[in-house]
Amino acid sequence: MSDGSLPLGVAVVGAGMIGTNHAAAVLRHPRLRVAAIVDPDAGPATTLAESVAQRTGSAPPARYDSLTAALADAGVDLVAVCTPSGRHADAAEETLAAGRHVFIEKPLDVSLPRARHLAGVAAAARDRGLVAAVVSQHRFDPASVAVAAALAAGRLGRVTSAVASVAWWRGQDYYDSARWRGTWALDGGGAVMNQGVHTVDLLRWLLGRPVEVFAQTARLAHERIEVEDVAVATIRFASGALAVLHATTAAYPGTAVRLAVHGERGTAVIHDDQLEYFHAAGGPDGVADQAAGLVPAEELRGALKPADSFVTGHLRQYRDVVEAIDTGRPPGVGVDDAVDALALVRSVYLSATLGRPVAVDEVVAGGYDNVAVATGGLAVRR
Repeated sequence: MSDGSLPLGVAVVGAGMIGTNHAAAVLRHPRLRVAAIVDPDAGPATTLAESVAQRTGSAPPARYDSLTAALADAGVDLVAVCTPSGRHADAAEETLAAGRHVFIEKPLDVSLPRARHLAGVAAAARDRGLVAAVVSQHRFDPASVAVAAALAAGRLGRVTSAVASVAWWRGQDYYDSARWRGTWALDGGGAVMNQGVHTVDLLRWLLGRPVEVFAQTARLAHERIEVEDVAVATIRFASGALAVLHATTAAYPGTAVRLAVHGERGTAVIHDDQLEYFHAAGGPDGVADQAAGLVPAEELRGALKPADSFVTGHLRQYRDVVEAIDTGRPPGVGVDDAVDALALVRSVYLSATLGRPVAVDEVVAGGYDNVAVATGGLAVRR
C-alpha cells in the first residue's frame, strides 16, 4: 500500500504513439505525474518530454536512454512499459526487481514461456506489496462493465454464443514505419495479437474459460510482413458456448470493433466501445432495447465520442492501478489475466499452423511451446 496523499511518479518507457497516450492519461490523473521518459531514440523522447512540459507548465521530465538508468531515479514509483511487444516481459521483470510497480501495455509479451515466467515473478512481487497490471482498458468501458454485470447476474440466461469482429485497416505505411512491426519476434503476430488482443480478452472475460480453438489465418493485403492480416477462428468455451472471432487489418477503410453476446434469455451488443443493444427477458414491457437503462447516454451507440476517448480508456485503467497501489488489492487486470489472453491468441496461431483444432489447456500448460507458428495464405502481389 502507499500513502494516498503523495503523488506517484511514472516513467513512460517507449516514446512512440502508445507511450504518448500513456503520458496524456497520466497527466489527467490527480495522483500521477510523468517523472521520466525512457527511449534510446532521443528525437521522440525529447518531443514527448517537451509536450509534457508544455501541458504542465513545468520543467520537462527526466529523459533516459535505458530503463536501468530510469530505475535509479528515486522519483519513479510506477513504470509504464510501452516498448515493442517482444520486450514487455523483460522490462516488467526488471521493474519489479527494482521494487517499482509496473503497468504493461498489451500484449503481455509475444512469448508464452516468458509470460508464464513473469506471472511467477509478479506473484512473488505481490507479496512485497508491488502491483503488476496489464493494459486491457476496454474492460473498464461502461458498456463492457454493464454487460459483464448483466452476465454475472444471469440476466441473459445461459450464454450460447458470441460474435466478435475487429475489422480494421492498416496501410502498408503502418508496417513500414518501424522495422519491428509485422514480425514474429517483436510484434508477436498480426491482426489477432496486435489489434485483436483486447477483443480476445473481452471474450475470455465475458464467456469464461476457452477449451478449444479452430482457426485459419492469411496474409492477403500487405507485403514485407511475416504475420497475418486476416484471421478467423471458432472458440468453444467450458460452458458449452461457441464464439466466432474475426480480426483483420485488411478491411479498407476500417470499421469499428463489434462484440455480440447471445444467451437463452437475452442479447447484448457492444459496438465501438459503446452499448449498441441490450435486451433481456423479463425487462420493461414493450421496451425492445433496454440499453438506455444500463449506461449513461454518452455511452450509447450513436453518441458522439470525444476526440480524446483513447486517452480516457487508459485513464480509467490508471484509476484502477492507483487504487490497487493505494489499497493493496490486486489490480483489475493482472499478469495472470494477460497470460490467459496470450494463450488464447497463441491457440489461434497454433491451430492455423497445424490445420486442426487445438486444446487451449494444453497450450496454457506449455504443450506446444516448441511449435513455431506461421501465417497461411498467399501474399497479394502488386
